[in-house]
Amino acid sequence: MKDPRDVIKRPIITEKASFIREKGWFVFAVDKDANKKEIKEAVEKLFKVKVDKVRTLILAGKKVKRFGRPVGKRSPLKKAYVKLKEGTIEFFEGV
Repeated sequence: MKDPRDVIKRPIITEKASFIREKGWFVFAVDKDANKKEIKEAVEKLFKVKVDKVRTLILAGKKVKRFGRPVGKRSPLKKAYVKLKEGTIEFFEGV
């Protein structure tokens, strides 16, 4: 079994993620080889909550341009949308 900190890379804090957080969904960047069962177990262990659903998607890496010329490529990213049965996750405590 993988370490939960290897499965969950970081939370994704964006405007879209904050809108769906109000509905009980949380967004995480996860390991590209992690499946839904591993993501569910990792979130439950790290944050001590109960997970209802997990949805995943893979974003392809985009080409990066500087001054109109392509100079590189961003790495691909796998996201996990996690809906909780009970509990909540606080990313910024005391802010």
